[in-house]
Amino acid sequence: MATNIPAPVHALSVDVEDYFHVSAFRPYIRMSDWDRHPLRIEDNVRRLLDIFADRGARATFFWLGWAAERLPALVRDVAAAGHEIASHGYGHVRVHEQTPAEFRADIRRTRALLEDLAGAAVTGYRAASFSIDERNLWALDELAEAGYRYSSSISPVTHDHYGMRSAPRFVFRLAGKAIPEIPVSSVEFGRWRLPCGGGGFFRLFPYWWTRYAVTRVATRDGQPFVFYFHPWEIDPGQPRVTGLDARSRFRHYVNLSRFEGKLRQLLHDFRWAPMREVFAGEI
Repeated sequence: MATNIPAPVHALSVDVEDYFHVSAFRPYIRMSDWDRHPLRIEDNVRRLLDIFADRGARATFFWLGWAAERLPALVRDVAAAGHEIASHGYGHVRVHEQTPAEFRADIRRTRALLEDLAGAAVTGYRAASFSIDERNLWALDELAEAGYRYSSSISPVTHDHYGMRSAPRFVFRLAGKAIPEIPVSSVEFGRWRLPCGGGGFFRLFPYWWTRYAVTRVATRDGQPFVFYFHPWEIDPGQPRVTGLDARSRFRHYVNLSRFEGKLRQLLHDFRWAPMREVFAGEI
């Protein structure tokens, strides 16, 4: 017998940064040289807006303040299209590389900038490279005091660049902390916990793996899936950075040409909304 139970809605998010902003490129591209590189965010984000509109999807856009300053009209257009504007910090500096005072100034500066451009409250934050972990949980207190309502900055997996394996896989609030943490999705098989919520893993593995992961999280765990990616991932024609180590080169460039087609399929197969809506009850 057919039912009219609606399909679950999952959380779609975009970390708005360009190819030269990524943490792995910091040894090769200094922040002082960023303005010398062609800014490709606008074309890529406008393509995403068309793709999302075509599929009826809305997302949370976690903006770098540096990029927002240079593309104010684009921030406004993203907001006008019904997407959530959130903060990715100003200059893509990992939290554990900042003092509390530096972090405080960064998150307040970026929030004020984005709110001025979007004309709406900015309540979400995602740290560069998911860099909140056991070393700097004080950052959650700073976020709450700065007016943020949620963070998506702790990755509950083991990774060579980030991760807090002791963290829960789904939305949680640490003892004594005022705001919830909403992790990007992972799947668990016994003692194995595997990342599956986007980025390089989405490009590396076949599409069926992500489709399976979304379905497993929704049906077995009874939770919304949290997916993320970057605008540069739909841009296979981006300039190639020279001198990279083999690992960074592989991670950044693997399967860029296949990303857009897989993204379109993902948006077709599942329903997507901004994080502030999907997790409204927890926030």
